[in-house]
Amino acid sequence: MKIYFLTGNKNKLEEAKAIMPEIEGKEIDLPEIQEIDPKKIIEEKLKAASKIIEGNLMVEDNSLYLEAIEGLPGPLIKWFMKTIGNEGLVSIANKLGNYEAEAKVWIGYLSEGKTEFFEGSIKGKIVGPRGENGFGWDAIFEVEGTGKTFAEMTTEEKNAISMRKIALEKLKTFLKV
Repeated sequence: MKIYFLTGNKNKLEEAKAIMPEIEGKEIDLPEIQEIDPKKIIEEKLKAASKIIEGNLMVEDNSLYLEAIEGLPGPLIKWFMKTIGNEGLVSIANKLGNYEAEAKVWIGYLSEGKTEFFEGSIKGKIVGPRGENGFGWDAIFEVEGTGKTFAEMTTEEKNAISMRKIALEKLKTFLKV
C-alpha cells in the first residue's frame, strides 16, 4: 500500500520514513489555515491535496504546548518560530517561571474519502538551546525522563520515543502493517 506523506519538510519525511518505510513523500504547496484545532488544519490540507493528487494521503500537524501560556503556541508553533524563534519561547518560559511543555503530532490519513486521525504526545520542558541535531524547536525541548533535548539525541534515539513515532505506530496499527 502506497501512502503519500504531503510535506515540504525533508526532516519530517526522513523521520517518518525511518519509522514507516512504505511512506512516499510528495511536496505539494498546501494552504495552512491559522487555527487552534489541529484537526481542522489537517482537514483543510487534505481537502486541498485531494483535488491535486489521488491515493492514500497523509499530512501532519506538529504542535508545541507551553503550560506557561495556557497551551500556546500549540498548532501556531510555525508562526511563533518565524517571529520569536527558540530564544523567544525560552524567554517566555523564563519570565513566567513555568517550563512544562508538551509536544504533539497529529496525523491525518485520507483514504477513500474518509479521514482518520492519530495523535502522538510526549511531555517535557523548555530549556536553553542544547544540541546540534534535529530541527525547529528540538534544541529547546527536553524530553521528560531523558535529561536530553531532541537535538541532543541521535536520529535513532529520537525516533524511538518521539511523538511522531507514537502517532505513526497508531496509524500502522490502524492499517495493520
